[in-house]
Amino acid sequence: MFMLSFRFSKKKALLFSGVFLFAVLAALFGGKLVGSVRQASLQSKVKTEKIEGGTEEQRQSFLGSFGWQVEKEPSTVMEIKIPEEFDKVYEEYNNLQKTQRMDLSPYKGKRCKKYQYAVLNYPDRPDHVVCTLLTYNGRIVGGDISALGDDGFTHGFARPVS
Repeated sequence: MFMLSFRFSKKKALLFSGVFLFAVLAALFGGKLVGSVRQASLQSKVKTEKIEGGTEEQRQSFLGSFGWQVEKEPSTVMEIKIPEEFDKVYEEYNNLQKTQRMDLSPYKGKRCKKYQYAVLNYPDRPDHVVCTLLTYNGRIVGGDISALGDDGFTHGFARPVS
């Protein structure tokens, strides 16, 4: 028979407990964290450089770069004004834009064009998903993919991780 004994000081016992707790939490939440990191890396596909969006062809090409198939023409085109001061809702929306390396802050008080398209190929959701693009002076400055309803959502341009 082989016997092994350990002697821990309180500091070492506390350190060991902390490492053990971290390992357990990493095992429980690691999958979600890895998915979040993967989603963030996909969102970073949106380039920080100016993205042309003044023509229908440019907007379709931009959406196609993420794998989205949308109607050939937008269902809605309207001029909107970005508020000069962001309320809580606009702050949250702008935080979404920042995950895509976009930021609406420079456009506070400016008039932008909003294009909204029906998304034709959203996974497991054939209807009622739309893509919104915001343009300023012919350049895409923001937008999202969203659906309304009880199981509604809003996320960036990157396709959801399956």
